[in-house]
Amino acid sequence: MLPNAGSDGTTTDCQRYRVYHRDLRPEGPVLYWMHRNLRARDNWGLIHAREEALQRRTPVLVAFCLAPVFLEATLRHYDFLLKGLEETSAALKKANIPILVRVGEPESEIHRLIDLVQPGLIVTDFDPLRIKQKWLQSLIRRPMGPVHEVDGRNIIPCWVASDHREFMARTIRPKIRRLLPRFLTPFPDMRPHPYTWDGYQPDLDFTCFSGLMCADNRVPPVASVRPGETAAAHVLAEFLDRRLNVYEQRNDPNREVCSNLSPYLHYGMISAQRIALEIRSRGYAGENVDSFLEELVVRRELADNFCLYCQEYDSEIGFPEWARQSLDRHLADRRPFLYADEVFEQGTTHDRLWNAAQRQMLETGKMHGYMRMYWAKKILEWTETPTEALRIAIRLNDRYSLDGRDSNGYAGIAWSIGGLHDRGWSERPVFGKVRYMNDRGMARKFDIEKYIRTWTSG
Repeated sequence: MLPNAGSDGTTTDCQRYRVYHRDLRPEGPVLYWMHRNLRARDNWGLIHAREEALQRRTPVLVAFCLAPVFLEATLRHYDFLLKGLEETSAALKKANIPILVRVGEPESEIHRLIDLVQPGLIVTDFDPLRIKQKWLQSLIRRPMGPVHEVDGRNIIPCWVASDHREFMARTIRPKIRRLLPRFLTPFPDMRPHPYTWDGYQPDLDFTCFSGLMCADNRVPPVASVRPGETAAAHVLAEFLDRRLNVYEQRNDPNREVCSNLSPYLHYGMISAQRIALEIRSRGYAGENVDSFLEELVVRRELADNFCLYCQEYDSEIGFPEWARQSLDRHLADRRPFLYADEVFEQGTTHDRLWNAAQRQMLETGKMHGYMRMYWAKKILEWTETPTEALRIAIRLNDRYSLDGRDSNGYAGIAWSIGGLHDRGWSERPVFGKVRYMNDRGMARKFDIEKYIRTWTSG
């Protein structure tokens, strides 16, 4: 699937970014508002900001705003983010690029920072989620100079891969394959920036920042998952060295063959493009590589496509029409069980396999991908409406998973509950034509009793 090496990657492809307000200010530093890609290496947003600053012969600054409340983020998420950000800030300092951290409502705080710094150009990360699109619109509405939005998350920029909502993976896959040779290029080296900013740079106390967050401390950090760019690189190396060659066993949650990269990809502590380049540099090929790249590239970019072109990604409106109609026809069907929110959250349903999956997420901040499909489909089966099922699944995933609040999560839950990017199957109670899963089918795939013993007391 991977093409041969493209250009040398010394400049940012003009289609990696979108321009708003083309009028240029003659002076002022370039300000990069980092919020999706928390890394100093392999970051097209930072690369573009630095290239623009070199052309203008001005300093480049990085801004990061900590929102005290952000969707369902808990202490688990803020701890992971802040520890990773601390490492990134040290790397930026070595590159002579100051990072200015603010705490508060991002729209207001970034505007205050812009008024203080008076940048000649603002560069920001692309993110299709509504809250991030609102942040972008706040920059565009206010005439503060040019704004460049850079897609540093996807290998193929989301708006380049497709200009409309794709029906399923098979419709976007050929577009991505056609564009990969152009965009899968090496990253330029990150040398120290030659222009120094002489403005005030306060010392950063990341422990103090943690105390300013209004995060729910009942969801503790996960000690077994180390955050940051260095940790992400180690996890990638371990996966490529030891597990990629047995990736065909990935649907067995009892086997440690998954990449474990999803938290780092979610927080932007590693680049999907870097992962693909590393695979190519090692000369790896075959079915295992193709399967992994399908998930890393095609499925992740399909999820961003869904959230960009369907702003109702977290509601039934985002389901395909055939699924909505089918689910509506079965609203009155008798549910075998009905559970309250706290039963789901605590993992105390009648289903020991489902409980084990929920406990895995509670304890580790992740759930095996194959189990997550089963987990979400059973929430549909045990709630009164698809609307209720969607709400519960999104809340639990966003609250406990380290990779929650992500386009991948919203698309995956919509696939499980509402047939997104799927086709209709044989009609059955409650599910209608949405794909069905049960524990008997799971037992044919792997040793479910072993999985249950691992995550519950039996």
